[in-house]
Amino acid sequence: MTTPTPPGSSPAAVARARATLSAPGAPFATVDTPRGPRYADGPTVLRDFLASTRSHGERPFLLLDGRTRSYAEHYAAAAALAHRCLEHYGLRPGDRVAIAMRNLPEWQIAFWAAQLAGLIAVPLNAWWSAEELAYALDDCEPALVVADPERTERIAGWLAARGASGPRPWLLTAEVPAGSAHLDAPRTERFEQLPPPPDGVTAPEVPVSAGDDATIMYTSGTTGRPKGVVATQSAWCGAVLHPRFFLAGAHLAAGRDLGRLPAQTVLLTYPFFHVAAFSTLFPLMASGGTAVLMRRWDAEAALELIAGQRVTGYSGVPTTALGLLDAAARRGLALESLTGLSTGGAPAPPALVRRVHRQFDGRVEARNGYGLTEVCGGVIANVGARYLEHPDSIGRPAPAVQVRIAGPDGAGLPDGEVGELWLRGQSVFRGYWRAPEATSAAFSGDWFRTGDLAFRRDGELYVVDRLKDMVIRGGENVYCGEVEGVLLDHPAVAEAAVLGLPHPVLGEEVAAVVRLRPGAQADAEELRRHVGARLAAFKVPAHLVLRDEPLPRNATGKLVKGELRAALGGSPDRP
Repeated sequence: MTTPTPPGSSPAAVARARATLSAPGAPFATVDTPRGPRYADGPTVLRDFLASTRSHGERPFLLLDGRTRSYAEHYAAAAALAHRCLEHYGLRPGDRVAIAMRNLPEWQIAFWAAQLAGLIAVPLNAWWSAEELAYALDDCEPALVVADPERTERIAGWLAARGASGPRPWLLTAEVPAGSAHLDAPRTERFEQLPPPPDGVTAPEVPVSAGDDATIMYTSGTTGRPKGVVATQSAWCGAVLHPRFFLAGAHLAAGRDLGRLPAQTVLLTYPFFHVAAFSTLFPLMASGGTAVLMRRWDAEAALELIAGQRVTGYSGVPTTALGLLDAAARRGLALESLTGLSTGGAPAPPALVRRVHRQFDGRVEARNGYGLTEVCGGVIANVGARYLEHPDSIGRPAPAVQVRIAGPDGAGLPDGEVGELWLRGQSVFRGYWRAPEATSAAFSGDWFRTGDLAFRRDGELYVVDRLKDMVIRGGENVYCGEVEGVLLDHPAVAEAAVLGLPHPVLGEEVAAVVRLRPGAQADAEELRRHVGARLAAFKVPAHLVLRDEPLPRNATGKLVKGELRAALGGSPDRP
């Protein structure tokens, strides 16, 4: 059987869709500003966006463990907590609210309460250890910490130390059982004991402007200490519109009627503390869709949720997406309700989109994107038929995003030449929290230097490596992502990481760490021959190590190469 090719794949169809959606007066029209383009219409502060979701009323917003929270319930809870922050906890606009918990509905309530009250939300990595959490809490100095049982346990020492040296921040817990010793501390409350929201509650009357800081979100910290990324209300409102533009463009290019698209039910597996989660949530919230949540990733449980909730979309990192596809294939499940599968947070192997297309006979649309904490989520996307045609591309930018492929002198490079990817526009962050030198190093004028190496060809953008990860072997540049992609094309390979190790003559040598699929057979020499058949000899790993354990990754699926480099005898922190 021949798998159908999706419509809307022609460059002309894509160009027409983008032009229609971003024309003057259209929903995604832009205006020029000294800091780059911004959307001409749409919200200017996040609380206005949240207020617009009240029109969805009793439609389900969040679903976890079989229980739903409607849009009306969510808004009322967030508004009531915003009042409590100001009137009971004594917080003032600009104070920080740290959120340390897994993907619970209370996480979203706390985040949006901060926006309604003019406070700064500080999402913390729920995977962090007690020491890592303490570092971030010391750095952001919150007036309120919102935590679940596991995180409450990890920050107990930090809270006690703060209480001994001065005013202890308020602690608001979710799911911490009554009677827990942690609840005996002063300035502590439980979500479960908060008064019910008053009828008709609305946001507090506090001034919030587009230039006010909305969030501090910490970088993944794969090298060194994480930095606090400060983003304004305006930046986040740009991020509200980016994913909606990408989805609308794909639908329009495929000839679908935008006015007749049903609200989606999406299995959201990104952690809420990662910007990719918001790139999924924003279009759902705009259309009245439902986010289905999981306490922890489990492919078999995900299959049950997709079937039981008639889930139409999956959203998560490539590793969990591949796990879902493997589980569905093992059980022979077609996942009939599924129409879209979106990945981000880490590079997706080019074979992923082809597999989605083949496994579901072209019914499921694969989507991939590129974003960073510093730009509040996805700003470049590859969606639908264009993704299938350009599986190794990250796609094209949103209208309110400008891209430059910069050479060493900062000048733009022509098509096909590799340089650093620079970004400019509405959703770019303001700077790093209390780190002026790091902020200065991250910008060249108004351009944010991403640290990623990329090139442009025929309008499509391609990321080849992190600038810090590129291996220079005897004067030749080796892009680790390119070699990893070839290794992942081998049918026996489940995971691959390519990195540089010191060499006395060449400067650096190419090394690879590979995990095979369960039951697969391949040795290092076979894998080196596989790479050598596709790439130049200097790109073939001189050292190739097979391991049984999954490769180390952070909470968003990015490979932690420092651990692998140290295990192979190199320094974990390259200059």
